[in-house]
Amino acid sequence: METPVGSAPERERTPSAAAELSPKPNQAARRRPPVRSWLQPTVIALIVVAAFIGCYVGLQRDPQPHQIPIAVTAPDLPGQIGQALGDSVDVHPAAGAEAARQALERHDVVAALSTDGPGRLRLEIAGAAGTSTTSAVKNLVGAYANGAGEHVTTEDVVPLTHFDARGLASFYMAFGVTLAGFVLGSNVLGLAGLLRLRHRFWLLAGASSAIGTVAAIIAGPVLGAVPAPVIPLVFTLTLLAAAAAFTTKLLGTYLGPVGLPVATLVLLTAGNATSGATIGADLLPTAARAVSALLPPGAAVRAITDLSYFDGAHTAGPVITLALWAVIAGVLVGLRPRLTRRRTAAAA
Repeated sequence: METPVGSAPERERTPSAAAELSPKPNQAARRRPPVRSWLQPTVIALIVVAAFIGCYVGLQRDPQPHQIPIAVTAPDLPGQIGQALGDSVDVHPAAGAEAARQALERHDVVAALSTDGPGRLRLEIAGAAGTSTTSAVKNLVGAYANGAGEHVTTEDVVPLTHFDARGLASFYMAFGVTLAGFVLGSNVLGLAGLLRLRHRFWLLAGASSAIGTVAAIIAGPVLGAVPAPVIPLVFTLTLLAAAAAFTTKLLGTYLGPVGLPVATLVLLTAGNATSGATIGADLLPTAARAVSALLPPGAAVRAITDLSYFDGAHTAGPVITLALWAVIAGVLVGLRPRLTRRRTAAAA
């Protein structure tokens, strides 16, 4: 016998069915995303874009020379240059023109100034030290010569290679290798559930070596833009890639989702903007000069330049800096599981 429409059983089922279809108040509240899920990505994106534009555009809008090292010969000329140019230059007195040139070729200074007869000055520059720096030196010495009524002859004794006429190859190489290391480290962060820690370490080290090798071969023998010896260049770029990869892994491991934006700010934004390749380190503001050589991109640019044009005269310091970034970051990543176990044991 069929149940008539609107009967008691039908009426009893209808409210319960409606209750199942309509969400409970607490369920609706759980489905509403928290404000943080909207706010955090937006704030991080705004910080990154502000830092990127602030660094790259801000550092280039009014570069000022500060303590640019210049070798100066002749008994009275060093004192005259120092008094006329003030803190813009760091005068290195030289015994003679030959000694000044040797200091220039060792990259102890970026220019050498000497007398070249009555009323004449000879300025030797190292174009490989960077176009912004050498242009600033020529302007400063030119202003002094005009005031003193003397004529200046300029010669570039350490010129840039033909395929790097603007001197930006080291910057693009450092930026590319740092970016590759950052991408490597961020991808390895997602492999924690698939690979053991030691396997992830081997992956980071092996891939960093491959990145350094590929970058050195392309920029060096293939394109001819970086005339550094291949083996030392490969070693330097491998350390740069490892420093970026292990640092990214470190920040992502300890800081979680915020770690990658922090790595972006430290390595790709501040590191590359203050590297001294697009704007010479001697033209940067005080704060930027303080961190320039301490961050991986700045250390790498200095090492690449010295290997390419100055016979590796001052390569040891930058290479040690890169190695310290990679090693310290790796050690801290390796300590993370032990620290987690101690924290868990203490909480239990």
